[in-house]
Amino acid sequence: MATIWDEIRADFPGLAHQAYLNAAAASVTPRPVREATEQFLRQLETGGETHHGKWTLQREVVRAKVSAFVGARPEEIAFVPNTSTGLNLIVDLLEGDGPVLASEIEFPAVTLPWIHRGVGVRFVRPRAGILDAESFAEDAAPRTATIVLSHVQFSNGCRQDLDAFGAVKGGRHFVVCGSQSAGAFPVNVRQSHIDAFATAGHKWLCAGHGAGFCYVRKELIDVRPPRSVGWMSGEDPYAFDNRHMKVLPTAARVETGTPSFGPIFALGAAIDYLSQIGHEEIAERVLALNLYLTSRLHKERFEVLSPGGSHQSGQTLVLVSDSRRARQYLATVGVHVSELPEGLRVSTHFYNNEEDVDRCVEALVLYRDQLEG
Repeated sequence: MATIWDEIRADFPGLAHQAYLNAAAASVTPRPVREATEQFLRQLETGGETHHGKWTLQREVVRAKVSAFVGARPEEIAFVPNTSTGLNLIVDLLEGDGPVLASEIEFPAVTLPWIHRGVGVRFVRPRAGILDAESFAEDAAPRTATIVLSHVQFSNGCRQDLDAFGAVKGGRHFVVCGSQSAGAFPVNVRQSHIDAFATAGHKWLCAGHGAGFCYVRKELIDVRPPRSVGWMSGEDPYAFDNRHMKVLPTAARVETGTPSFGPIFALGAAIDYLSQIGHEEIAERVLALNLYLTSRLHKERFEVLSPGGSHQSGQTLVLVSDSRRARQYLATVGVHVSELPEGLRVSTHFYNNEEDVDRCVEALVLYRDQLEG
Protein backbone atom coordinates (compact mmCIF):
# COMPACT_ATOMS: atom_id res chain seq x y z
CA MET A 1 0.00 0.00 0.00
CA ALA A 2 1.44 3.34 -1.07
CA THR A 3 2.26 5.91 1.61
CA ILE A 4 2.62 9.68 1.50
CA TRP A 5 6.39 9.15 1.36
CA ASP A 6 6.01 7.02 -1.77
CA GLU A 7 4.06 9.85 -3.38
CA ILE A 8 6.71 12.37 -2.36
CA ARG A 9 9.48 10.14 -3.69
CA ALA A 10 7.78 10.21 -7.08
CA ASP A 11 8.52 13.95 -7.21
CA PHE A 12 12.25 13.11 -7.41
CA PRO A 13 12.88 11.49 -10.81
CA GLY A 14 16.57 11.12 -10.02
CA LEU A 15 15.82 8.41 -7.47
CA ALA A 16 14.34 5.95 -9.94
CA HIS A 17 17.48 3.94 -10.62
CA GLN A 18 19.83 4.66 -7.74
CA ALA A 19 20.10 4.73 -3.97
CA TYR A 20 21.08 8.36 -3.52
CA LEU A 21 22.15 8.78 0.11
CA ASN A 22 24.28 11.90 -0.25
CA ALA A 23 22.22 14.93 0.79
CA ALA A 24 25.10 16.06 3.00
CA ALA A 25 27.03 16.77 -0.22
CA ALA A 26 24.09 17.80 -2.43
CA SER A 27 20.50 16.66 -2.72
CA VAL A 28 18.67 15.65 -5.81
CA THR A 29 15.91 18.18 -6.50
CA PRO A 30 12.14 17.73 -6.80
CA ARG A 31 10.19 18.55 -9.94
CA PRO A 32 8.85 21.91 -8.65
CA VAL A 33 12.40 23.24 -8.32
CA ARG A 34 13.22 22.32 -11.91
CA GLU A 35 9.91 23.79 -13.08
CA ALA A 36 10.59 27.11 -11.33
CA THR A 37 14.03 27.32 -12.92
CA GLU A 38 12.69 26.38 -16.35
CA GLN A 39 9.97 29.02 -16.11
CA PHE A 40 12.55 31.71 -15.39
CA LEU A 41 14.77 30.55 -18.26
CA ARG A 42 11.82 30.47 -20.67
CA GLN A 43 10.94 34.03 -19.70
CA LEU A 44 14.55 35.06 -20.18
CA GLU A 45 14.67 33.25 -23.51
CA THR A 46 11.56 34.88 -24.90
CA GLY A 47 11.56 38.31 -23.24
CA GLY A 48 15.02 39.07 -21.97
CA GLU A 49 14.99 42.02 -19.60
CA THR A 50 11.29 42.81 -20.17
CA HIS A 51 10.42 40.62 -17.17
CA HIS A 52 12.88 42.30 -14.78
CA GLY A 53 10.24 44.20 -12.83
CA LYS A 54 8.20 41.06 -12.27
CA TRP A 55 11.31 39.12 -11.22
CA THR A 56 12.21 41.83 -8.71
CA LEU A 57 8.80 41.56 -7.09
CA GLN A 58 8.99 37.77 -7.10
CA ARG A 59 12.38 37.93 -5.37
CA GLU A 60 10.77 39.77 -2.46
CA VAL A 61 8.02 37.15 -2.26
CA VAL A 62 10.73 34.50 -1.92
CA ARG A 63 12.52 36.59 0.70
CA ALA A 64 9.34 36.63 2.79
CA LYS A 65 8.99 32.84 2.44
CA VAL A 66 12.58 32.28 3.52
CA SER A 67 12.22 34.57 6.52
CA ALA A 68 9.11 32.72 7.69
CA PHE A 69 10.92 29.41 7.20
CA VAL A 70 13.51 30.31 9.87
CA GLY A 71 11.44 32.62 12.09
CA ALA A 72 13.05 35.85 10.89
CA ARG A 73 11.81 39.07 9.28
CA PRO A 74 12.17 39.69 5.52
CA GLU A 75 14.50 42.64 6.10
CA GLU A 76 16.90 40.29 7.92
CA ILE A 77 17.38 37.96 4.93
CA ALA A 78 19.97 38.24 2.16
CA PHE A 79 20.35 35.85 -0.75
CA VAL A 80 23.83 34.35 -1.16
CA PRO A 81 25.20 31.65 -3.49
CA ASN A 82 26.57 29.45 -0.71
CA THR A 83 27.25 29.18 3.01
CA SER A 84 30.82 30.49 2.77
CA THR A 85 29.65 33.75 1.22
CA GLY A 86 27.08 34.20 3.96
CA LEU A 87 29.58 33.43 6.71
CA ASN A 88 32.08 35.91 5.30
CA LEU A 89 29.40 38.62 5.33
CA ILE A 90 28.72 37.78 8.96
CA VAL A 91 32.41 37.87 9.84
CA ASP A 92 32.67 41.28 8.20
CA LEU A 93 30.05 42.50 10.67
CA LEU A 94 31.49 40.93 13.81
CA GLU A 95 35.25 40.61 13.35
CA GLY A 96 36.01 43.74 15.40
CA ASP A 97 34.22 42.51 18.50
CA GLY A 98 36.83 40.03 19.67
CA PRO A 99 37.72 36.34 19.74
CA VAL A 100 35.48 33.50 18.65
CA LEU A 101 34.60 30.21 20.32
CA ALA A 102 34.22 27.16 18.04
CA SER A 103 34.39 23.37 18.04
CA GLU A 104 37.50 21.43 17.09
CA ILE A 105 35.46 19.40 14.59
CA GLU A 106 33.95 22.36 12.72
CA PHE A 107 33.88 22.57 8.94
CA PRO A 108 36.69 24.87 7.71
CA ALA A 109 34.30 27.45 6.24
CA VAL A 110 33.00 28.15 9.74
CA THR A 111 36.38 29.05 11.25
CA LEU A 112 38.75 30.07 8.45
CA PRO A 113 37.11 33.44 7.61
CA TRP A 114 37.74 34.59 11.20
CA ILE A 115 41.30 33.28 11.25
CA HIS A 116 42.05 34.89 7.87
CA ARG A 117 41.06 38.28 9.27
CA GLY A 118 43.25 37.85 12.33
CA VAL A 119 40.42 37.12 14.76
CA GLY A 120 41.41 34.72 17.53
CA VAL A 121 39.51 31.43 17.42
CA ARG A 122 39.45 29.37 20.60
CA PHE A 123 38.48 25.76 20.16
CA VAL A 124 36.39 23.51 22.40
CA ARG A 125 37.11 19.79 22.31
CA PRO A 126 34.00 17.61 21.94
CA ARG A 127 33.49 14.61 24.19
CA ALA A 128 32.85 11.41 22.24
CA GLY A 129 32.05 13.61 19.23
CA ILE A 130 29.44 15.65 21.13
CA LEU A 131 29.54 19.30 22.17
CA ASP A 132 28.08 20.18 25.56
CA ALA A 133 26.34 23.56 25.58
CA GLU A 134 27.47 24.11 29.16
CA SER A 135 31.11 23.98 28.04
CA PHE A 136 30.31 27.09 25.94
CA ALA A 137 28.80 28.96 28.90
CA GLU A 138 30.47 32.25 29.83
CA ASP A 139 31.70 30.95 33.17
CA ALA A 140 33.13 27.72 31.69
CA ALA A 141 34.62 28.72 28.34
CA PRO A 142 37.49 30.99 27.33
CA ARG A 143 36.40 34.62 27.14
CA THR A 144 35.13 35.44 23.65
CA ALA A 145 32.74 37.78 21.86
CA THR A 146 31.07 35.26 19.54
CA ILE A 147 30.03 31.61 19.51
CA VAL A 148 30.11 29.95 16.08
CA LEU A 149 28.49 26.57 15.65
CA SER A 150 27.19 24.20 12.99
CA HIS A 151 23.69 23.01 13.83
CA VAL A 152 24.74 19.60 12.46
CA GLN A 153 28.42 18.76 12.16
CA PHE A 154 29.53 17.83 8.65
CA SER A 155 31.87 15.07 9.86
CA ASN A 156 30.07 12.91 12.37
CA GLY A 157 26.53 14.24 11.96
CA CYS A 158 26.22 15.41 15.56
CA ARG A 159 23.08 17.56 15.89
CA GLN A 160 23.21 20.29 18.50
CA ASP A 161 20.36 21.79 20.51
CA LEU A 162 20.37 25.38 19.28
CA ASP A 163 18.03 26.49 22.07
CA ALA A 164 20.53 25.22 24.65
CA PHE A 165 23.41 27.15 23.08
CA GLY A 166 21.25 30.26 22.73
CA ALA A 167 20.41 30.01 26.42
CA VAL A 168 24.08 30.12 27.48
CA LYS A 169 25.37 32.73 25.02
CA GLY A 170 24.97 35.56 27.52
CA GLY A 171 26.19 38.84 26.07
CA ARG A 172 27.99 37.17 23.17
CA HIS A 173 26.91 36.86 19.56
CA PHE A 174 25.63 33.47 18.41
CA VAL A 175 26.40 32.55 14.79
CA VAL A 176 25.08 29.32 13.26
CA CYS A 177 25.98 27.43 10.11
CA GLY A 178 22.90 25.59 8.83
CA SER A 179 24.31 23.81 5.79
CA GLN A 180 23.74 20.33 7.23
CA SER A 181 20.42 21.03 8.92
CA ALA A 182 18.26 23.56 7.07
CA GLY A 183 15.63 21.60 5.20
CA ALA A 184 15.95 18.55 7.45
CA PHE A 185 15.40 20.06 10.92
CA PRO A 186 13.43 23.14 12.00
CA VAL A 187 15.34 26.32 12.78
CA ASN A 188 13.85 29.32 14.57
CA VAL A 189 16.39 32.09 14.88
CA ARG A 190 14.30 34.09 17.35
CA GLN A 191 13.54 31.17 19.63
CA SER A 192 17.19 30.05 19.69
CA HIS A 193 18.54 33.61 20.14
CA ILE A 194 20.64 33.35 16.99
CA ASP A 195 22.24 36.59 15.81
CA ALA A 196 23.32 35.39 12.38
CA PHE A 197 22.74 32.27 10.30
CA ALA A 198 24.00 31.12 6.91
CA THR A 199 23.18 28.12 4.76
CA ALA A 200 23.50 26.74 1.27
CA GLY A 201 20.52 25.62 -0.78
CA HIS A 202 21.96 22.60 -2.55
CA LYS A 203 22.10 20.24 0.42
CA TRP A 204 19.09 19.42 2.62
CA LEU A 205 17.00 22.30 1.23
CA CYS A 206 16.86 20.53 -2.18
CA ALA A 207 17.08 23.87 -4.01
CA GLY A 208 20.17 23.29 -6.14
CA HIS A 209 23.47 25.13 -6.31
CA GLY A 210 23.64 28.89 -5.86
CA ALA A 211 20.44 29.07 -3.79
CA GLY A 212 21.63 29.94 -0.29
CA PHE A 213 20.59 32.62 2.16
CA CYS A 214 21.92 34.51 5.15
CA TYR A 215 20.09 35.92 8.19
CA VAL A 216 21.39 38.81 10.30
CA ARG A 217 19.47 40.11 13.30
CA LYS A 218 17.98 43.54 12.53
CA GLU A 219 19.60 45.16 15.56
CA LEU A 220 23.03 44.27 14.16
CA ILE A 221 22.14 45.55 10.71
CA ASP A 222 21.10 48.88 12.18
CA VAL A 223 24.42 49.54 13.92
CA ARG A 224 26.95 47.87 11.61
CA PRO A 225 27.79 49.49 8.26
CA PRO A 226 28.49 46.97 5.48
CA ARG A 227 32.07 46.54 4.32
CA SER A 228 31.05 45.61 0.79
CA VAL A 229 28.53 47.56 -1.25
CA GLY A 230 27.54 47.79 -4.89
CA TRP A 231 25.18 49.81 -6.99
CA MET A 232 22.22 47.71 -5.76
CA SER A 233 23.09 48.30 -2.10
CA GLY A 234 21.43 51.72 -2.05
CA GLU A 235 17.84 52.76 -1.56
CA ASP A 236 17.60 54.25 -5.06
CA PRO A 237 19.95 52.30 -7.33
CA TYR A 238 18.27 53.47 -10.52
CA ALA A 239 19.23 57.05 -9.80
CA PHE A 240 22.66 55.92 -11.07
CA ASP A 241 24.41 58.36 -8.76
CA ASN A 242 28.11 57.45 -8.76
CA ARG A 243 29.00 59.92 -5.99
CA HIS A 244 26.46 59.39 -3.22
CA MET A 245 24.43 56.50 -1.83
CA LYS A 246 22.10 55.96 1.10
CA VAL A 247 22.68 52.33 2.01
CA LEU A 248 19.67 50.06 2.44
CA PRO A 249 18.71 49.55 6.09
CA THR A 250 18.17 45.81 5.49
CA ALA A 251 20.27 42.68 4.97
CA ALA A 252 19.64 43.02 1.23
CA ARG A 253 22.31 45.74 1.16
CA VAL A 254 24.91 42.98 0.74
CA GLU A 255 23.24 41.88 -2.51
CA THR A 256 25.57 44.20 -4.32
CA GLY A 257 24.68 43.60 -7.96
CA THR A 258 22.11 42.17 -10.34
CA PRO A 259 20.26 39.32 -8.58
CA SER A 260 20.74 35.65 -9.43
CA PHE A 261 17.05 35.27 -10.13
CA GLY A 262 17.15 31.62 -11.20
CA PRO A 263 18.60 30.21 -7.97
CA ILE A 264 16.40 32.53 -5.90
CA PHE A 265 13.26 31.22 -7.59
CA ALA A 266 14.52 27.65 -7.19
CA LEU A 267 14.93 28.35 -3.46
CA GLY A 268 11.40 29.70 -3.28
CA ALA A 269 10.02 26.58 -4.94
CA ALA A 270 12.00 24.36 -2.56
CA ILE A 271 10.76 26.29 0.49
CA ASP A 272 7.17 25.90 -0.76
CA TYR A 273 7.67 22.19 -1.30
CA LEU A 274 9.22 21.54 2.11
CA SER A 275 6.66 23.69 3.88
CA GLN A 276 3.80 21.75 2.33
CA ILE A 277 5.22 18.53 3.74
CA GLY A 278 5.88 20.09 7.15
CA HIS A 279 9.01 20.82 9.18
CA GLU A 280 8.29 18.33 11.94
CA GLU A 281 7.17 15.62 9.54
CA ILE A 282 10.39 15.90 7.56
CA ALA A 283 12.53 15.78 10.72
CA GLU A 284 10.69 12.69 11.96
CA ARG A 285 11.15 10.94 8.60
CA VAL A 286 14.86 11.84 8.44
CA LEU A 287 15.45 10.48 11.94
CA ALA A 288 13.38 7.34 11.38
CA LEU A 289 15.42 6.44 8.30
CA ASN A 290 18.65 7.21 10.11
CA LEU A 291 17.62 4.94 12.99
CA TYR A 292 16.77 2.19 10.53
CA LEU A 293 20.18 2.62 8.90
CA THR A 294 22.15 2.52 12.14
CA SER A 295 20.19 -0.52 13.29
CA ARG A 296 21.01 -2.35 10.06
CA LEU A 297 24.68 -1.37 10.33
CA HIS A 298 24.96 -2.60 13.91
CA LYS A 299 23.30 -5.87 12.94
CA GLU A 300 25.93 -6.36 10.22
CA ARG A 301 28.73 -5.56 12.70
CA PHE A 302 29.75 -2.18 11.28
CA GLU A 303 31.03 0.46 13.67
CA VAL A 304 28.97 3.66 13.62
CA LEU A 305 30.99 6.76 14.52
CA SER A 306 28.03 9.16 14.74
CA PRO A 307 26.33 9.93 18.06
CA GLY A 308 22.78 8.76 18.64
CA GLY A 309 19.92 9.84 20.87
CA SER A 310 19.10 13.54 20.83
CA HIS A 311 22.25 14.22 18.78
CA GLN A 312 21.15 11.98 15.92
CA SER A 313 20.72 13.66 12.52
CA GLY A 314 20.34 12.61 8.91
CA GLN A 315 24.04 11.76 8.66
CA THR A 316 25.74 8.54 9.69
CA LEU A 317 29.50 8.12 9.66
CA VAL A 318 30.38 4.44 9.33
CA LEU A 319 33.89 3.06 9.76
CA VAL A 320 35.22 1.24 6.69
CA SER A 321 38.64 0.33 5.35
CA ASP A 322 39.84 2.67 2.57
CA SER A 323 36.86 5.03 2.37
CA ARG A 324 37.71 6.21 -1.15
CA ARG A 325 37.77 2.70 -2.51
CA ALA A 326 34.57 1.91 -0.62
CA ARG A 327 32.76 4.93 -2.06
CA GLN A 328 33.88 4.04 -5.56
CA TYR A 329 32.69 0.47 -5.13
CA LEU A 330 29.28 1.55 -3.86
CA ALA A 331 28.93 3.92 -6.82
CA THR A 332 29.43 1.04 -9.26
CA VAL A 333 26.35 -0.67 -7.80
CA GLY A 334 24.26 2.50 -7.82
CA VAL A 335 24.69 3.58 -4.20
CA HIS A 336 25.92 7.14 -3.69
CA VAL A 337 27.46 8.37 -0.43
CA SER A 338 30.38 10.61 0.62
CA GLU A 339 33.87 9.64 1.66
CA LEU A 340 35.53 11.21 4.69
CA PRO A 341 38.93 10.39 6.20
CA GLU A 342 37.30 8.33 8.96
CA GLY A 343 34.87 6.40 6.79
CA LEU A 344 31.75 6.77 4.68
CA ARG A 345 29.09 9.39 5.36
CA VAL A 346 25.61 8.11 4.56
CA SER A 347 22.77 10.66 4.45
CA THR A 348 19.10 9.76 4.86
CA HIS A 349 16.73 12.48 3.69
CA PHE A 350 12.95 12.42 3.62
CA TYR A 351 12.89 11.35 -0.04
CA ASN A 352 14.82 8.17 0.72
CA ASN A 353 13.22 4.90 1.80
CA GLU A 354 14.08 1.66 3.55
CA GLU A 355 14.96 0.01 0.25
CA ASP A 356 17.70 2.61 -0.30
CA VAL A 357 19.11 1.82 3.12
CA ASP A 358 18.96 -1.94 2.54
CA ARG A 359 20.74 -1.53 -0.79
CA CYS A 360 23.48 0.52 0.86
CA VAL A 361 24.06 -1.89 3.73
CA GLU A 362 24.09 -4.90 1.43
CA ALA A 363 26.68 -3.17 -0.76
CA LEU A 364 28.82 -2.43 2.29
CA VAL A 365 28.68 -6.07 3.32
CA LEU A 366 29.78 -7.16 -0.16
CA TYR A 367 32.62 -4.62 -0.11
CA ARG A 368 33.83 -5.88 3.26
CA ASP A 369 33.56 -9.51 2.15
CA GLN A 370 35.71 -8.77 -0.89
CA LEU A 371 38.40 -7.20 1.29
CA GLU A 372 38.34 -10.07 3.75
CA GLY A 373 38.14 -12.75 1.08
